[in-house]
Amino acid sequence: MLAKMTAKNQLTLPKSVTNALGEVEYFDVQTKDGQVILTPVRIQRADAVRAKLAELDLNEQDIADAVTWARQSTAKRKK
Repeated sequence: MLAKMTAKNQLTLPKSVTNALGEVEYFDVQTKDGQVILTPVRIQRADAVRAKLAELDLNEQDIADAVTWARQSTAKRKK
């Protein structure tokens, strides 16, 4: 399929491509060997993160403990 870039560097994806991908709002864009690679990305909203934390029954102290543990583990590896 052929797509044309506009003067504002915008590119319209063919309908058949967007239909195959479903509802995607964002893409990770990379170039490799002269090709443009678009990878659909689903952005996690803060509400979704909070819901996941609630589902896992994590609280602020759990997070602080995890950060402390990670920092200690990193410091030990650097020695």
